[in-house]
Amino acid sequence: MTTQGPDEPDGPGTTAAAAPAAADRFSEVQSSAEFGELRRAQRSFAFPLTLAFVSWYLLYVLLSNYAGDFMGTTVLGNINVAFVLGLAQFLTTFLIAWWYSRHAAAKLDPKAEALRARLEAGE
Repeated sequence: MTTQGPDEPDGPGTTAAAAPAAADRFSEVQSSAEFGELRRAQRSFAFPLTLAFVSWYLLYVLLSNYAGDFMGTTVLGNINVAFVLGLAQFLTTFLIAWWYSRHAAAKLDPKAEALRARLEAGE
């Protein structure tokens, strides 16, 4: 059994020249307009939602700490505002995950697949 040294190519049949060529292709794809569009599509969706969710979570924490009377307000039976907002945290987590999954399947995955196919084809 042979072991690869730290400076040897990754697989059988690869040459030392193949590694720089692959790195050049990766760099070329990364600097392409198509890749930039993919990154923008992901970031324009993920960053605002992340900011909104973290703000919503911090609001819940701040209300729990500083607005105890409001959070203790009874809504129905033994259910208070804090319990309702706590459950809403879980609901928004699942809704955001579902929404992102749909967004990725519709907008991100086709672009990423096209880039991957182009990269693997060596174009």
